[in-house]
Amino acid sequence: MDDLEKYIDKRKKKSKYLVENFEDRYETFKIGILLKKAREEVGLTQDEIAKKLKTKKSAISRIENHSEDIRLSTLKNYVEALGKKLQLVIN
Repeated sequence: MDDLEKYIDKRKKKSKYLVENFEDRYETFKIGILLKKAREEVGLTQDEIAKKLKTKKSAISRIENHSEDIRLSTLKNYVEALGKKLQLVIN
């Protein structure tokens, strides 16, 4: 178990709310992290991706840090502005 997993396990033991909502919140957190990582891999700043999407840096920050309820069209546009393709997998 790595440090993050240990921390999460410890917090789950202290908070019933965290246990009840963790999986959904963790999934949205991962989306934001994946978007930020993809942006950084292509060497773009939040300002640069914002210009490509004709929006503000604050909107990009919101997408990367609070991606719950992100529209599929927004996700697709963000990824395409990076020169990448969006793929969805249902397991």
